[in-house]
Amino acid sequence: MASDMQSAWFVDAMVKATTDCWEKGWDERNGGNVSLRLLDSDIAPYAPSVLRQIPLADPIPELAGQVYIVTGTGKFFRNVQLDPRNTLGVIRLTHDGAALDVLWGFADGGGPTSELPAHLKSHLARQALTGGRDRVIMHCHATNLIALTYVLELTDANVTRALWEGSTECLVVFPDGVGTMPWMVPGTEIIGEATARSLGRRALVLWPFHGVFGAGPTLDDAFGLIDTAEKAAEILVKVLSMGGPRQTITTSDLTALAARFKVVPQPEAMALTGWRLASRGGE
Repeated sequence: MASDMQSAWFVDAMVKATTDCWEKGWDERNGGNVSLRLLDSDIAPYAPSVLRQIPLADPIPELAGQVYIVTGTGKFFRNVQLDPRNTLGVIRLTHDGAALDVLWGFADGGGPTSELPAHLKSHLARQALTGGRDRVIMHCHATNLIALTYVLELTDANVTRALWEGSTECLVVFPDGVGTMPWMVPGTEIIGEATARSLGRRALVLWPFHGVFGAGPTLDDAFGLIDTAEKAAEILVKVLSMGGPRQTITTSDLTALAARFKVVPQPEAMALTGWRLASRGGE
């Protein structure tokens, strides 16, 4: 039997994912958070005991007994690789989903990310949609995606169409498109519920003027999803700085692309003749 969870594959995987996000420039200071749902087989070799318990303000009985490794509140992604035991934690929801048992980590007495409500509700939504296949929720401050939220008309179809036209591979990687929502105060139950509703339809959701949430079966999948969208956003930001597109990927091009890779693209985005910038207005 293994003696210390710090040697577990899922700790190493979280160290790599958070370091990759930091090196991309997506997670300044304590910005961003990641959670990975663990299976019984993942933690069984360590026979963890409960170190302490943290109550949940909003119980989620549907996730009772589930185990997650999550980033800690107030922790810097740049430091995860230096001190995983302090910056990460393994938690298990109690039998009634009303509290968290800390099984490992958060060594300084801290706790999970302040965005945990958004993560847990999003996990619930993704499990329902994918039959339990999706195990990761990743939130970061991807620079160019944030920049686009200041200039694009913020509808799911419009943002999706813009990113699909920003790079050929986008329709293949996220055919369901991108979710959008109004600006909300982070760390609240309201934003958590809104995020979960959107992730119940699409694997990628933008928080305007703030960041992005991505979901997937693995940390690589969630990271790759965000990375693909962010690359398209970077291209669009550059194109806009050059005065806007003179030619682009057309609807017929997107139709051919979908047929070639056997994906079903979001109908609302396909129905558009192009993407639109937001109109200028006051507060």
